[in-house]
Amino acid sequence: MGQFSDHTSSSCLECSLFEDNIYMSAVTSVFLSAIFLLFSFVKKTFIKAAIEFLLLISLWIFWNYSVFVDRESSWSTYDFKSELHYTLSLSSLPAIILGCICILVLHYKEIKARWIVYKKHKL
Repeated sequence: MGQFSDHTSSSCLECSLFEDNIYMSAVTSVFLSAIFLLFSFVKKTFIKAAIEFLLLISLWIFWNYSVFVDRESSWSTYDFKSELHYTLSLSSLPAIILGCICILVLHYKEIKARWIVYKKHKL
């Protein structure tokens, strides 16, 4: 949603996209840290990673939706369906790629341990 960085926000006329992203990131990082801490008690790596992946994807698409609504569609005549379509078409692929990378980084040790066990059983 960087293409909207030069557009004026409808909620704060003096705020930049960078400021909005910093505030959203700060609040969301606390929220996600608490949620991921709760998921640390789940023993099944696949279930934990799948839930975290879906949560990350949902959150990033919501962020992009809110940026689009705040900086573009509030100044125009988009309906809800058009807003969703536009947001999903622009942010689905980047969110999925970043979600995969984040999950791989978060669960690197668990994935590596499973890979080593898998390789030993294969030999």
